[in-house]
Amino acid sequence: MLNLKKKWLASLLILTLTPQLAWSAELNTGNTAWILTSTALVLFMTLPGLSLFYGGLVRSKNVLSVLMQCFSITCVVSLLWLAGVYSFIFADGGVAQKFIGGASKMFMPDLGVANLTGDIPESVFFMFQMTFAIITPALIVGAFAERMKFSAMLWFSGLWLVIVYMPICHWIWGGGWLADMGVRDFAGGIVIHVNAGVAALVSALVLGHRKGFPAVAMPPHNMTMVVTGAGMLWVGWFGFNGGSALKADGSAGMAVLVTHIAAAAGSLTWMIIEWKRFNRPSVLGIVTGMVAGLGTITPASGFVGPVGGFVIGVVAGTVCFYATQYVKRVLVVDDSLDVFPVHGVGGIVGSLLTGVFSAKELGGLGLNEGVSVVQQVGVQAVAIIVTVIWSALFTFVILKAVEKMVGLRVSPDEEQEGLDIVLHEETGYHKL
Repeated sequence: MLNLKKKWLASLLILTLTPQLAWSAELNTGNTAWILTSTALVLFMTLPGLSLFYGGLVRSKNVLSVLMQCFSITCVVSLLWLAGVYSFIFADGGVAQKFIGGASKMFMPDLGVANLTGDIPESVFFMFQMTFAIITPALIVGAFAERMKFSAMLWFSGLWLVIVYMPICHWIWGGGWLADMGVRDFAGGIVIHVNAGVAALVSALVLGHRKGFPAVAMPPHNMTMVVTGAGMLWVGWFGFNGGSALKADGSAGMAVLVTHIAAAAGSLTWMIIEWKRFNRPSVLGIVTGMVAGLGTITPASGFVGPVGGFVIGVVAGTVCFYATQYVKRVLVVDDSLDVFPVHGVGGIVGSLLTGVFSAKELGGLGLNEGVSVVQQVGVQAVAIIVTVIWSALFTFVILKAVEKMVGLRVSPDEEQEGLDIVLHEETGYHKL
């Protein structure tokens, strides 16, 4: 009896001295560490990865404007995420749950260190998902680079996040109606790449060509910046796809593996096609093929095996190369940095192939019980079509509304002078 009393007192003392013990048994510190790391990697993709990648691709007179856009979007989206975007995606929406989340998590009033999402702190999940929301409108910047007003860009990005990104993200990742259908989008092929790609195409069409396009050559002003940014994107994508497992386990490891394989396959495929067609392998081509491979594997990364990753990478390099040529040369659409043919087309192709290469017979991790490849591809197609329609329609509406409020484009003379001087009174480079 005395020994039992001593044990009880010892247990009480431990609980008193370590108040977090009551919930730490449910917290997985390994998973938490991995998602914290992944969060940093995904933000690294936007700042500085995408900033340098896009900044190097534009002309020198517009480099600062692109860097400023990526930086300011990060700030705007972060505050909107806290104000309610996160809540309306991931909080319980009650009777409206199939279509939108609830308001209970606006400004996160009850967030504490003990709040868990699964077995990681909700603060970590909140931040991880925020980085996805940041990079999505930042991708669209590439479509209207070198000609949109800074004020218009801010209004567009904020409204687009709320009206377009928020509902689509809820439908697929927040327990909405597309999730109920069984759509597979591991890390954002539909939510991010199809969504942003379609918005980019609509933006390019609404704003029109840059002055001189397509007759005047507009090559990247700094390929060193482009390759540096591309390398950061490749590394950061491990957090993008691997972190989406929300665990430090085999599924995260497989996601990272197939991501790397697809990036390598997409790069070399694009390079070889370009080499045969234009008699030279370009640096711009190999890094664009990498981005195509990464974007295309994104929806499939947690569902397919290495062979699936390789095939998806080869398909990405091929399809996105020809899509880029078609949009620029045949349709003559001035999607400045090829956002739609790389991210939009890549996201569509990858999302459809997710339904194919998820099958165990093709080296994948398996489809849900009773679901065939044809059925899964059908579900993927429905989600893609819904996203294309919603994104195209409301992107157009937002652009027209912003045009009425503040105007969309700088004047032809201002565009000729360059957005760095006109909008920010600064230059990226000083002549000695």
